[in-house]
Amino acid sequence: MLVCKFGGTSVGKPEAIEQILKILKDNDHKDRVGAVVVSALSGLTDTLIDITRKAAVNERSYSGIVDALEERHLMIAGYFLNKTEKEHTETVLKGIFLQLRQLLEGIASLQELSPRTLDRVMGFGEMLSSVLLADIFTAKGLPATALDARDLVKTDDNYGKAQFLKEETYSNIREFFNARREKPLYVVTGFIGSTVHGETATLGRGGSDLSAAIFGAALGAETVEIWSDVDGILTADPRLVKNAFLIENISYIEAMELSHFGAKVLYPPTIRPSLEQGIPIWIRNTFKPLGKGTMITEEPVSGGFPVLGISSTNHVALVRIQGSGMVGVAGFSSRLFGALAQKRINIILITQSSSEYSICFAVLPSDIENAGLAIQEQFAQEIEAGVIDAPVVEQDFSIIAVVGSRMKSTPGISGKFFHALGRNGVNIVAIAQGSSELNISAVIARQDEEKALNAVHEAFFLSTVRSVNLFLIGIGLIGGTLVDQLAVHQEILADQHHVRINLAGAANSRNMIFRREGLDPKTVRSRLREGGEGILPFDLQTFIEKMKAFNLPNTAFCDCTASRDVADQYAGIIQSAIPIITPNKLANSGSFAYYKTLTGYSKDSGIPYLYETTVCAGLPVISTLRDLHLSGDRVRRIEAVLSGTLSFIFNNFDGSKPFSALVREAKAKGYTEPDPRDDLNAMDAARKALILARECGMSLEFDAVAIEPILPAACFEAAGVDAFFAELEKHDAGFESRRREAEAQGNALRYVAVIEDGSARISLRTEGPGSPFLSLKDADNIVVITSDRYSVLPMVIKGPGAGAQVTAGGVFADIVRIARTLV
Repeated sequence: MLVCKFGGTSVGKPEAIEQILKILKDNDHKDRVGAVVVSALSGLTDTLIDITRKAAVNERSYSGIVDALEERHLMIAGYFLNKTEKEHTETVLKGIFLQLRQLLEGIASLQELSPRTLDRVMGFGEMLSSVLLADIFTAKGLPATALDARDLVKTDDNYGKAQFLKEETYSNIREFFNARREKPLYVVTGFIGSTVHGETATLGRGGSDLSAAIFGAALGAETVEIWSDVDGILTADPRLVKNAFLIENISYIEAMELSHFGAKVLYPPTIRPSLEQGIPIWIRNTFKPLGKGTMITEEPVSGGFPVLGISSTNHVALVRIQGSGMVGVAGFSSRLFGALAQKRINIILITQSSSEYSICFAVLPSDIENAGLAIQEQFAQEIEAGVIDAPVVEQDFSIIAVVGSRMKSTPGISGKFFHALGRNGVNIVAIAQGSSELNISAVIARQDEEKALNAVHEAFFLSTVRSVNLFLIGIGLIGGTLVDQLAVHQEILADQHHVRINLAGAANSRNMIFRREGLDPKTVRSRLREGGEGILPFDLQTFIEKMKAFNLPNTAFCDCTASRDVADQYAGIIQSAIPIITPNKLANSGSFAYYKTLTGYSKDSGIPYLYETTVCAGLPVISTLRDLHLSGDRVRRIEAVLSGTLSFIFNNFDGSKPFSALVREAKAKGYTEPDPRDDLNAMDAARKALILARECGMSLEFDAVAIEPILPAACFEAAGVDAFFAELEKHDAGFESRRREAEAQGNALRYVAVIEDGSARISLRTEGPGSPFLSLKDADNIVVITSDRYSVLPMVIKGPGAGAQVTAGGVFADIVRIARTLV
């Protein structure tokens, strides 16, 4: 025999009820179902609570709502029943609604609402659905009878969450079913029972699941089937974790742990009756009856993961009691939790320090007041004497729990759990783990729940996949090229390298756009340029606040601007546990204190701050210096050509063209800014030299970098670009004279940065045959590193040091590096 329960969404519409009829008539269920337990129509219980509270304050709008509820039930009856059948059903339904209206009138007259009265009203939903479904089943060839569970299921008087009385209830159910010779299909009211005094009592929200388990256990059912609108128990809540997937087999204890900590698929007390009788519970989807669902048994088939699922309770409060009067005092915990039990307060989680100085426990916010009163009453003398502090209550927390029976035999589970949380900036307020190692729980800020669930789920179930939720600001030359590269390689990275880059936010200088599920890199540039739906005016603070408010796991911020305003925000971003990738030099070449703040916080916290492309674009200069330092080498000297613009000019300054003509050519090729003086003032090269000096451990400020001017002062004083070129042409002879002087000695001119002995300088100097600086082509950069290990033959890093493709490629590589780091 089977006992089937159908939830509110399964009975809420005619189409859903038709699906139930198909299930009950199929080969697996025909003539095998002894009882069908039903919930109220979807949304009805919440509506009943609402109208009851309206009635309690004499708000007469409840009357129209009751009329609409009645019409809803009659409409469903009319959909399935002929005229004669419908008349009978309407008579019964209207009689029940009459009782409901009379009860609400009484509540309105007294303007008083007790938990007992609220339970009476809430029970009407199941009474209505059981009558409605029984008549529909009968009309469609499944002889059925409505069964009011209040006649059989006996409970205590804890209204709102009553405990059923097992022996009396089981005896009543067995006696009732055994006494009937004819066995119609009983359509049982879920959710409700009655006290020994005959008062209606509800079994708690979701109690229809428990009702099914009670009838299944009492009747010795082969299986209890819980039918709803979900596929089964998933590895996490799919509303919060998009990558959650079905758990096909799970043990009673694992299911109990997951449901206790918030898995909404199954009401937690449902497990106990089935566990005691060894009856499997099969959770199935009414709208996908061929799906595998989740089977709950004593010894399920083992899955491939040590952690079976991740769950959360999204609104709890912490109560902490502490004091020297607790240390070494026998029976203290018994007094504490006994006092709480007397107030019928459910404890969700408990943690105690090994010193016995404090105990912390989690409760529902609705229990805070009673918990405080219970503690104050029980420990009044100790609190007055000052040996125990008054209880401290903190709110707005969630509990996240990882559950799995194989955790016990798998080392490193706790480490992976806490690393995933810490890596994403999720602060852990309290932790708990039972000796069975079946569950590890952590109390976290409520606002971090979704991010924590996704981070932990990825760590345990998608460990071969690395992901980044990227927020990109600056869609100019470099940023735009980066987006183009992402558009080409996004799918390749995901399919071949298991790296997923989700562009969750992007901005140019005028507009910004966000999408949690990801923007299409193929269209984001045009959308920002053209505006339209979803486009917001750009505001830097709003962009950052939105990024933080999304609170996505594995968030990373990428700055492809040259803006000091953006660079000034780095500290707040990285201190929010958000990694930064940037080719923007202004942060690292600003004040030394700010540079140390960023790099120091990154080092201490483990939050990546990647700026490889601030020097020599995509060349691995900064990472090489860092590796030399980490491996114990000491850099003695760095010589480098750090400007692609100046490299192009002097590489081609061979006497065939005047100096000014080469500057014009560099501008035409896009090697310079619109005003070439922004490159020829050597400020950009000086910032790069300063960054390298700081990477070598030098505590230099920018004004300590000695810069030999390339151009005469008159060139910088010229008004406008045309005037600048006119002035520059006047000095072509001087540049040519210096070139010839070097050439006469077999040398050539190069603008070289030198970093050594705690100083940095940039100057125009002559290079002779054999110099690595004479091997440069076009706009190449070169960095020559002399260290203790590379003293005889220095290390040379050479290649394109500028250009959108190579710079964006370097930024892209850093983003992928972030993905591989965020585990």
